[in-house]
Amino acid sequence: MSVARQEGYAYISAYVTEVHTRVPLTPDVQPDDLIIKAEFAEFLENTRLNEMRPDVDLSASVPGQYEKLEDHIEAHRYLKEVEQERELPLPDAAASWCDEVFLPIAQVIREQGILRYFAGRTETDLYVWIVEHRVALQRELGWQIEPEVAASRLAAQIKRQPQRRAQKVLNTGRLDPAMGRRAIGDWRREKIIDRYSDRLFADILVPLSGRPECWPALDQAIEIARRERARILGLYVVPTQAQVRSPEVETLRAEFQRRCEASGIPGSLGIEAGEITPRICERAIMSDLVVLRLAHPPSLQPLARLGSKIRAIIQNCVRPVLFVPGEASPLTRALLAYDGSDKAREALFVAAYLAERFGIPLVVVSVVESGHTSQEALDYARRYLEMHEAQADFVVTSGPAVETILHTAQERAADLTLIGGYGSSPVRQFLKGSSVEQVLRECRWPVLVCQ
Repeated sequence: MSVARQEGYAYISAYVTEVHTRVPLTPDVQPDDLIIKAEFAEFLENTRLNEMRPDVDLSASVPGQYEKLEDHIEAHRYLKEVEQERELPLPDAAASWCDEVFLPIAQVIREQGILRYFAGRTETDLYVWIVEHRVALQRELGWQIEPEVAASRLAAQIKRQPQRRAQKVLNTGRLDPAMGRRAIGDWRREKIIDRYSDRLFADILVPLSGRPECWPALDQAIEIARRERARILGLYVVPTQAQVRSPEVETLRAEFQRRCEASGIPGSLGIEAGEITPRICERAIMSDLVVLRLAHPPSLQPLARLGSKIRAIIQNCVRPVLFVPGEASPLTRALLAYDGSDKAREALFVAAYLAERFGIPLVVVSVVESGHTSQEALDYARRYLEMHEAQADFVVTSGPAVETILHTAQERAADLTLIGGYGSSPVRQFLKGSSVEQVLRECRWPVLVCQ
């Protein structure tokens, strides 16, 4: 053909054989695409998914994806054969895999609109990425992570982020905790469906220090997990990779498993090397709640506050953090510190859920301090709680905010305080401290901080 064109021929004699393929070839197909098309045709020849599920788009943008899909189908086929106690033809196994594995993840990808952050990629590409890195994360940490959960976490991380960051996630296979810093209210919007249809806290992250005083945090997480039918994801961070398999680590793992099994709560402990605070913030992405032992509350000294690990976790963690200063609480009565701010509304969202789902009596404290809490804000909180049929007593008063919150909590025998995260400017926090830090210093019961 090229010689004929070079010589200027308009026509050339040829024998033409028409070939019908399962994958259509169009004039705009580039030579590099032929490899992918050939792999796709062979995949469909083996699985017959174009016949079994003709409306499902399984197109890929890079070579090698269909071999991985066939491996996934074979693994699914094996599990189904064990479950059904019979041999399963490959096309039937492929159809079952498509319905039960691929489509739920593809639906999350589609609903969250995350393909727009990955130019030129397809749902199949992202499906392969999610499954592969979920398996890698499970192998690395020992956690059981459902594919749909991994897809949701990926979606939550890249929303409203530059495409280059999303591409970095795809290339490196790691979720960047810095990408989790989203607008206030994003977590609440992300969890709004789960709040009504399932549960708010399905996976609870519990960082452990290895010291005896860390166990009340696990006990508190177990108390919540019982009510939520949740799983516990333990995390122990050691300084170096050489310490990951040390005898101390194995002792900690055995005690963690013993406590989880004794309570009937599914739990798995991940061991990682590195810095503690970044690891907690990174792994929080894969959870719904962080429960942390509060052994060293933020200091009164400005410079010490600036370098506080607790402060860094509150600022950078993308999930609510429950600080446990002493023994675990039975969670019988909750107090919400509410000033009408955006972060206080995040705490209101959780408080309403606990009151409605757990039946916990709720006290709402609003301190009118220099006119910060408006009547409109209070009316909003009342309407919100009434809408969710959550019983609450309102205490509206004036005076020093933290002292009033603590006094009311003691007076009402509250064993859980909910509060919004940092609200003032960083300069003011540095010079004067914050109400959040003061509450954490003085509370002797768990404090849930919502960002």
